[in-house]
Amino acid sequence: MSDMSERLVSPISTAELERRWRAVRAAMAAQKIDVLVMQNSNEFSGGYVKWFTDLPSGNGTMTTVIFPKDDLMTVVAPGPFGIDSAPPPGDPVRRGVKRFLASPNFMGASFTTALDLENIDQAMAEYSGATIGLIAQGSMGHALGEHLKHGKLGNARFVDATELVDNLMVIKSDEEIALIRATAHLQDRAMRAAFDAIKPGMRDIEVTAVAEAYTRNAGAEYGLLMGASSPIGVSVMIQPRHLQNRVVKDGDQFVLLVETTGPGGFFCEIGRTCVLGKATQSMKDEFAFAREAQEFTATMLKPGASCADVWNGYNDFMAKHGRPKENRLYCHGQGYHLVERPLVRFDEKMPLAAGMNIAVHPMYHSKDTYTWICDNFLITESGAERLHQFPQEIVELG
Repeated sequence: MSDMSERLVSPISTAELERRWRAVRAAMAAQKIDVLVMQNSNEFSGGYVKWFTDLPSGNGTMTTVIFPKDDLMTVVAPGPFGIDSAPPPGDPVRRGVKRFLASPNFMGASFTTALDLENIDQAMAEYSGATIGLIAQGSMGHALGEHLKHGKLGNARFVDATELVDNLMVIKSDEEIALIRATAHLQDRAMRAAFDAIKPGMRDIEVTAVAEAYTRNAGAEYGLLMGASSPIGVSVMIQPRHLQNRVVKDGDQFVLLVETTGPGGFFCEIGRTCVLGKATQSMKDEFAFAREAQEFTATMLKPGASCADVWNGYNDFMAKHGRPKENRLYCHGQGYHLVERPLVRFDEKMPLAAGMNIAVHPMYHSKDTYTWICDNFLITESGAERLHQFPQEIVELG
């Protein structure tokens, strides 16, 4: 068998994984939880599996992780029939895992779910009567949640342990911060590559593909590349892949979002506008205001600040300047999840803290342009540091 370590793309260090496991087990002991269970099915919101194992949870298939307070993990995932094995000593892929169970089950063939549940039953058999912490039940398949609570676990007590893990995940370590910085800088270069390549006659999807290819070649594993062209004077927001067939024309504006992972698998996002010609003064004025709104938000991103206070302060700022109030999510955490806590809005109870990676993207439609800017900020003890270095301006290519 070939050495799998040479195949891994930017793995997290074992020391970092061990730091996470120690912190979780200390919190489990404090809350008298015997074992944690999590299940993720995609890479955009599969951060719990990734954080515990450094393994992606992708392709629309369920990966389940069972994390005891005093033993190694068990992973249940798709694979051939009859797999129930221990990873070899020193396995660089399944670190901290004592048992791996697999079956060929697929979300598009629902009858195969029973195979996955049988494996989970085997893995959980010793926890009848235990206190079981469920992580992010909204990310679990309905079948698993129902099966655990009404299956073979007897007198087990179930508690929601999501907050326990969230409070640890959102504070980035020095190693994680270094990787997040590298992701932001990778995205700076991808944005430049796309704007350097754009020309009349290209379809929107060909422009986003330039940025995507750059990020992949630089170590990204997945992400969102959203973009749209339009004539100046027409306000069109970023579009997903299936709405990227328009042909770019001379004089157009183009809005591009690069929201991908980078080294280590952490998300950041950057958004900018370019013009195949010259931007109007109105476009420049609105962009300058969006930058001011982002900067105003950044001044409020301080340790201990309330997300509701930041939300309310931002909306007061927008209203004072005659711009629309926010009614979606303009500011939020990022990590292994594309959208991670805290959500900067009125209903988030988690306070801001040093070590959080926060995306800030004010955006709104004005009469003749889609006005926006997007960058990531690291909250430090002294305030917020912008991580992206791409110029904060409309890029004129004429």
